[in-house]
Amino acid sequence: MAWVKRYRLEIVMVLPLVLYILGFSLVPVLETIRLSFVNASTNTYDLSNYVYIMSQQGFKKAFSNTIVITIVGLALQLSVALSIALLLKRAFKGRGFFRTVMLIPMGVPTIVAGVIMLYVFSTNGYFNLFLQRFNIIEAPIIWNEGGFKTLFMIIFADMWKVLPIVILLLLSGLESISEDVYEASAIDGATTWQNFWYITLPLLKPAITMALILRAIDAFRIFELPLVLAGRHTPVIGTYAYSEYRDFFNEHTSAAAATILLLMIIVFIIIYFLFVERKKDV
Repeated sequence: MAWVKRYRLEIVMVLPLVLYILGFSLVPVLETIRLSFVNASTNTYDLSNYVYIMSQQGFKKAFSNTIVITIVGLALQLSVALSIALLLKRAFKGRGFFRTVMLIPMGVPTIVAGVIMLYVFSTNGYFNLFLQRFNIIEAPIIWNEGGFKTLFMIIFADMWKVLPIVILLLLSGLESISEDVYEASAIDGATTWQNFWYITLPLLKPAITMALILRAIDAFRIFELPLVLAGRHTPVIGTYAYSEYRDFFNEHTSAAAATILLLMIIVFIIIYFLFVERKKDV
């Protein structure tokens, strides 16, 4: 064990980090996966917990809600963030102020963001008053009673919270595009639309890919906003796993739902490394 004596100081310094990773990350995750395969009746290992939750309407609804929130939310976030990033890249008076203000939602805790959105989307909230003032609706909409309107409310709340991160990623991509490219295209007589379609979008592809994958990973983990805004009306996989554990005291089915969510996140992490990190190393 000569190497232990040689690197004794380094081992002592690294040991707390190793213990932290093992105790609070690796061991709980592995234990969750193990519990998901334990049959509570026979105390043997099988797929009964997965078969059970797959047959439950609640899990099917939670799974489809998670997919809808992720896909529709990502499409909206990228569209709105790209529009704002293009505006903030242009030189205008007060650009620094707007760049600072747009970061505010990023500093708001998620649970607080949910409460803020309750004020906006409550029966007497601003959004209903706005729709009534312009005669778009006659009676206030109950946004949190389930269905697509509740999904829309969650998607909007999530977009409000995370939009600054997506804008920053896209803005950094836009800032990295050299002005020489646009000057060369102007000499060739390219229009604004041609510049956007043939220059900006292709050169912005790495930033868009990074934003898309990072946000997809985050969107799958959505938990607090659906819980605060919709409660049990609109479950996602995270709240379904929480409900199985907290309300029905079934740690095995809760672990199975959590493991499925973990697999979905791992798939996107692998995609991220294949399409983003590997290209950086090339």
